[in-house]
Amino acid sequence: MHQPLGYRDRNHPDYVCLLRKSLYGLKQAPRAWYKRFADYVFSIGFVNSICDTSLFIFHKGSAVAYILLYVDDIILTASSDALRCSIMDLLSSEFAMKDLGPLNYFLGITVTRNKSGMFLSQHQYAKEIISRAGMTSCKPAKTPVDTKSKVSATSGSPFDDPTLYRSLAGALQYLTFTRPDISYVVQQVCLHMHDPRIDHMSALKRIIRYVQGTLDYGLHLYSSPTSTLVSYTDADWGGCPDTRRSTSGYCVFLGDNLISWSSKRQPALSRSSAEAEYRGVANVVSESCWIRNVLLELQCPVHKATLVYCDNVSAIYLSRNPVQHQRTKHVEMDIHFVREKVAHGQVRVLHVPSRYQIADIFTKGLPLILFEDFRDSLSVQKPPASTVGVC
Repeated sequence: MHQPLGYRDRNHPDYVCLLRKSLYGLKQAPRAWYKRFADYVFSIGFVNSICDTSLFIFHKGSAVAYILLYVDDIILTASSDALRCSIMDLLSSEFAMKDLGPLNYFLGITVTRNKSGMFLSQHQYAKEIISRAGMTSCKPAKTPVDTKSKVSATSGSPFDDPTLYRSLAGALQYLTFTRPDISYVVQQVCLHMHDPRIDHMSALKRIIRYVQGTLDYGLHLYSSPTSTLVSYTDADWGGCPDTRRSTSGYCVFLGDNLISWSSKRQPALSRSSAEAEYRGVANVVSESCWIRNVLLELQCPVHKATLVYCDNVSAIYLSRNPVQHQRTKHVEMDIHFVREKVAHGQVRVLHVPSRYQIADIFTKGLPLILFEDFRDSLSVQKPPASTVGVC
């Protein structure tokens, strides 16, 4: 750093300006704002979550409050209206803030309340994606992907507008926040952002046609006890036609509510279907451990073991068998990690028939009837007719 022209001090040429207030555009601005906000909420009794640095927790006796911070957008919830109002008054006295009332719109996600719980939707955002693609009058598709093999990275000729492809693929990634039913196919089109082909663009357009026909769909959250954590995991062994890597997917339910899901190509090649499935088990066990820690910080501990459902019998045996075999030495870390959780009673790995393996929707294209069945199991549905207001 150097003194700017016109403001140079001849007596102290090595001095630099002291930044008293961070401004938008500076690289250090987000960090400075976060520190400023965090220091103040610490002074009024909040503590920072270990699992998520954007979460602040207040707990004093029976009084509980949570603050979720995203840049300068804040969600505040408390165990009583009096506590919520007192925290809002304290924050308003320190920062220039505006109370927008009950939560109804946050980061592009619309929140509505109904008799059974809440409904999360990105209806307007989805319409903007369709408009950006120039497909407002397109014919809707019933599924986001066909049941054929995955598209190769070199199939077809290069697409003439890779910038448009990347823009649409990135926008669809954000749409998966409330639409887990398109997670798998969005993950597939995002694999080819570096060199999109015409076949890849055709797959992307099919996603948009499916979104066009399901614009009103969103994620339902129901009022249910938080005493059970249930997860499903699956893997499509060697499904990538270029690298022969497997695609693993999982979904985690807290009570009746879907709270976490993933569809991702595995970073390493698996030599057997059991190995691919077991890596998927290790991934969902890791996610479940993180969720249990978050719930513990939120004063909502889960005392029962996490149930992990897998349709591969060999992977289930690996999680219980204490004997190491020659053919499983290369996945030893994953085996020890899962086995330790099983031995401590924190996880139970159980078998589920493939017909009821919900995680299939995150690893491959499915027939229409099976796809709709699994989509309903994920609580991705139309908004209920009895919507009564905002949350």
